[in-house]
Amino acid sequence: MKTNKKQLRPRVPMPNQPPDERIGNFDEVALGYTLEMAKEEAERCLQCKKPKCVKGCPVEVPIPQFIEKLTQGDIDSAYAVFKSTNSLPAVCGRVCPQEIQCEGECILNVKGHPIAIGRLERFVADEYMHRDACGLITGKPECPLIDPEKKVACIGSGPASLTAAGYLAGRGCKVTVFEALHELGGVLVYGIPEFRLPKEKIVAKEINALKELEVEFVRNRVGGKTFSIKELFAAGYKAVFIGVGAGLPKFLGIPGENLNGVFSANEYLTRVNLGRAYSFPDFDTPIIKGRRVTVFGGGNVAMDAARTARRLGADSVHIVYRRTVAEMPARHEEVDHAIEEGIKMQELCSPIAFMPDEEGNLGSIRLQQMQLGEPDDSGRRRPEPIKGSELILSTDLAVIAVGTRSNPVLLEAEPELALNKWGYIKVDKQTCETSMSGVFAGGDIVTGAATVILAMGAGRTAAKEIARRIGCHPDD
Repeated sequence: MKTNKKQLRPRVPMPNQPPDERIGNFDEVALGYTLEMAKEEAERCLQCKKPKCVKGCPVEVPIPQFIEKLTQGDIDSAYAVFKSTNSLPAVCGRVCPQEIQCEGECILNVKGHPIAIGRLERFVADEYMHRDACGLITGKPECPLIDPEKKVACIGSGPASLTAAGYLAGRGCKVTVFEALHELGGVLVYGIPEFRLPKEKIVAKEINALKELEVEFVRNRVGGKTFSIKELFAAGYKAVFIGVGAGLPKFLGIPGENLNGVFSANEYLTRVNLGRAYSFPDFDTPIIKGRRVTVFGGGNVAMDAARTARRLGADSVHIVYRRTVAEMPARHEEVDHAIEEGIKMQELCSPIAFMPDEEGNLGSIRLQQMQLGEPDDSGRRRPEPIKGSELILSTDLAVIAVGTRSNPVLLEAEPELALNKWGYIKVDKQTCETSMSGVFAGGDIVTGAATVILAMGAGRTAAKEIARRIGCHPDD
């Protein structure tokens, strides 16, 4: 009977900023568990002998072990368990889609109340953030001795490269990370808003810990323009990891897309997040603060853009999506938060044209209403237009968040890199090595736009193979 009660006990809810307060600031929405709340949630875990949650995690965190340590109040040991496979738990606990990964595999999911693994991960990582840098990266109290001869270069400073750098530096390799922009963190900094992932509190802390492990960060260096892969090898690097993401935006290809007031999500979010446009004129990055904003897409990026526009003072924000809200690929939590914040879901609609106002700027959008037909190749019902059902939506700012593709700058400069038919780098699935010997790749530049945790998994896979080849103590 006790086991049944344990299985049926609901999850401990996450405290959040009230919607009417958070739409006026860029502070983090989720406030985090207290120790008492974390232990209460952890005690729901059944400690399965064959835990499916571990298989559902792309980096295979030993989840039952870390939860057991947490129930005992042993934060140090819980964190050490995490760091045995996960380089960025404070990040993952905030932005990873646990509901379709570890939590999606939890046996309690059949009752609708899986263990809140992501929330517990966040709690443990945040509690540990005051520790020294060596422990923050390696989960161990001692720093490794860095061998300056075992040099590895990482191109890009997003989650894949940071994971690879952390794994290798934690095993004695000398790592240099080359970043094209003036700030470090890749998509963690320019793509994900402050209210979902704090930059100074979380991202900067992880990067500073890497610096303490003698990881060198070189900013404003563009792979394929200011240096080549061959030049890296000539400079003594024994291996190269490519983690440049896939940041070239896709567009809709409809009339009026070049009107003033139409943005790609990449530009819009980069201006606000990296350029701090939300604090203009304190920061020198202007942004159009639309009164009537429309966002196209149904993923996390669309939710981020819409919720950002709301915080910038928009009177109304619509998300236009070809299918229904239930079929949006965004995390359910992000969709729920958007709706709570007053964002309207314009489902079963597709854009036909952007139309100008009297001054030649964006003034409205013509939409085509849709219905769901037979399933397409993805297994989802295909959206089909309903004849004679067009409508006009008044809009002075539009954000296109329908996906990205690979940026060709590095790829065109390195013709030896084999690409697939979509223009992404081909790699060996077991090692993440590319067609160039000693060159590895992972993250969105390999998979196309995906999740932070999948990029981290690729960075870890590549780093393990690099460590094995150049002798940087590869055993965990």
